[in-house]
Amino acid sequence: MKKLEEMSLHELWQLFPIVLKAPNPNYQLWYADEKQKIVQHLHSAAIYRINHIGSTSVPELIAKPTVDILLELVGSYDLDSVISDLQSLKWLVMARNNRLKTIDLNKGYLPTGFAEKVYHLHVKPAGDWGELYFRDYLIVNPEIAKQYGELKLKLEQKYKYNRDAYTAAKTDFVTRYTQKGREAFNGSYRPVK
Repeated sequence: MKKLEEMSLHELWQLFPIVLKAPNPNYQLWYADEKQKIVQHLHSAAIYRINHIGSTSVPELIAKPTVDILLELVGSYDLDSVISDLQSLKWLVMARNNRLKTIDLNKGYLPTGFAEKVYHLHVKPAGDWGELYFRDYLIVNPEIAKQYGELKLKLEQKYKYNRDAYTAAKTDFVTRYTQKGREAFNGSYRPVK
């Protein structure tokens, strides 16, 4: 059996297709458990803020069963040290940007397919990130969240085996409502949760 890092993008998309599921209250518990582990084991950098983001953070929204976490770090931090701390928790690095000091990691992707619990972790410097505005705008505007769910269902059928195209096809919607969130929250993130 091939290791994930030996697979082509086409093989990975076949193994990990776009699958949308009904809202699951357990996503909040999955997030809380993983957050606690990160807080307890991240010794190489100071945490500014950690948030559950993405569709699984929005009540009643259909979603890929993947819990997205935004981890914001304070000041100067060493990417290699942060990665080492997170790898001790079984996180796998998907992407790294040394210039922007960001890391994307995942957990729950196995050579046989998805594990029961799947996560994406987005490590970034403390900032004014659009993911928070988008999430909170959907939470306070359930009709927009419903429209987003409908869009995702259409795109799931069209791009089931092409994650990049699926994500790209959602970009205009996400950009529009992230901007509306910035305007609604006066350009200053204020959690609604």
